[in-house]
Amino acid sequence: MNDRPASPSRQIDNQINAFAPNPVDILNSIGAVVYTWDIASDQITWGPNAEQVLGIIPKSIGSGAAFHELLSMDSPTSRFDSVMHGTESDTGAGVTFSIQYGLRIVPLSGERAPTIWVDDTGRWFADQSGRPGLVHGVIRNLTALGLAHPVGHGNRFDAQTSALSRTRLADQITRQIENARRRQSTFAFLLLAIDDLPALNQRYGFDVGDELLASLGQRLRGQMRITDTVVRYAGNRFAMVLECCDHAKLIAAAERIERIIAESSLNTTAGPLPCKIRMGGVVAPVDARNAQAVFQNAEEALILSKSRAAERFVKYEPSLAQSDQRRRTQFMADTIIEALNDRRISIAMQPIIARSTGEPALYEALLRLRLEGGEVLSPANIFPVAEKTELVQMLDRRVLELALARMSADPSLHVSVNMSGKTVHGVRWVDDVAALLRLHPGCAERLVIEFTETCAIEDIEATAHVISGIKALGVKVAMDDFGAGHTSFRNLRRLDIDMLKIDGAFIQNLTRSADDRFFVRTLIDLARHLSIPVVAEWVEDKDTADLLGEWHVDYFQGDYFGSAQELPPADDVGTASQMSAA
Repeated sequence: MNDRPASPSRQIDNQINAFAPNPVDILNSIGAVVYTWDIASDQITWGPNAEQVLGIIPKSIGSGAAFHELLSMDSPTSRFDSVMHGTESDTGAGVTFSIQYGLRIVPLSGERAPTIWVDDTGRWFADQSGRPGLVHGVIRNLTALGLAHPVGHGNRFDAQTSALSRTRLADQITRQIENARRRQSTFAFLLLAIDDLPALNQRYGFDVGDELLASLGQRLRGQMRITDTVVRYAGNRFAMVLECCDHAKLIAAAERIERIIAESSLNTTAGPLPCKIRMGGVVAPVDARNAQAVFQNAEEALILSKSRAAERFVKYEPSLAQSDQRRRTQFMADTIIEALNDRRISIAMQPIIARSTGEPALYEALLRLRLEGGEVLSPANIFPVAEKTELVQMLDRRVLELALARMSADPSLHVSVNMSGKTVHGVRWVDDVAALLRLHPGCAERLVIEFTETCAIEDIEATAHVISGIKALGVKVAMDDFGAGHTSFRNLRRLDIDMLKIDGAFIQNLTRSADDRFFVRTLIDLARHLSIPVVAEWVEDKDTADLLGEWHVDYFQGDYFGSAQELPPADDVGTASQMSAA
């Protein structure tokens, strides 16, 4: 036993570690929560303290649409406006935004819900089409921090356009919906945007751009009925509320507005300037049952009008969102096919570290799809579409081919490859693997095939049959995302698995969640009882690694031990010992 006191430097290190800040504690102290918003799938992923900061259960606001529904009627703008209708373009580093708005925390039937005011700061990144595809942000609860009301919502009119400001628009829309239901009638909401206002600002200056907006607002007001309303909505956009208006009348009104604006230029100090517009409209309450749905549906129609050169007005229909999603799906499917044909599919290797040696025991081969311009597409954008379009089998086969080629070039390399459920349960999949292994002799014993727990429990009989066929080839089998599907003890014993990989969602918050610690410890004990080695995924820090080490996890995988490294073709590299595990 060593009784010598710690050295001064060690004492300082201990003190620093003792007072090392916890990021979640810091976020809580300043009333902030981080989030990511995948616009294509409309999924929002919240930081672990979302409920504490916002007072909302994260699952209830897991999508952009659900979060948008909480927007207070007093809010002059929203994250949707700032991101989807901003004038800036992403040149590769993303585009920053900073906005403030109100949220109705507890919607109450028949009452106005209490509002909290938040500050939303972040950065959005473009997808392949140049439109916003991903948002990283931080939301701060200003109300909880006792900060002053961020929005001067008492101004009823926009001085620049002499039109009713948007801060009262949502209230008016709500009243319109109530009146329309009572009278069994409809009204229309029309969004209008000046085409290419940024180019006009660049050419003539922002003052002239403001004059153009004011002149447009005056012309619109001069042409509307006295019962209609013109609103400066946001940025380069105006909104019009058209009383007693059905689908046919909305189309006629849009055509009339387009004709009136095209007939003559708008007056500015730089002289008369032509103005081209785009419009999107919705009829309520037929196609939108509340104020936020009215805004969102009209915005979707306006966005679609900008992608159609021949149409300057698009009327919202329930099929629009589905059509837009179909176009996105087709675009991604075409991208996948082109990448396969052009040999732009590659693999990145992430080390899986043995606890006993601290060295890589094997590597997981992860798919990478490189676009023509050189950018690497996120797997999260690839696989949902690949699963829907039956392209996932082609991608899985290509990854397996690349992994086997790498293994043939390096006889010491052990690799695991993840296969989708559709691939694993394919009629001839085991035969296809056998054929590939015949082309790469000596690789079967060094290959591990992974499939998810959810895939396994969908059809236990079929999965057991596939595992039997794969193991007969000399290949090992691992169950990925273990813990997500709650496989029973009996089924797990039946499947004859060689390795279990614990779902990283439980590992990620291990040091902060007692529930996750209990669950992971239970999974490890279950695997040990069955004599199945365990891999802990998503190990991202030392504290998590130390805790898992104390529980005698067999293998570690995650950025703390080594990130995935994309490699050149197998004939251009040396052995696995040259791959970085740091």
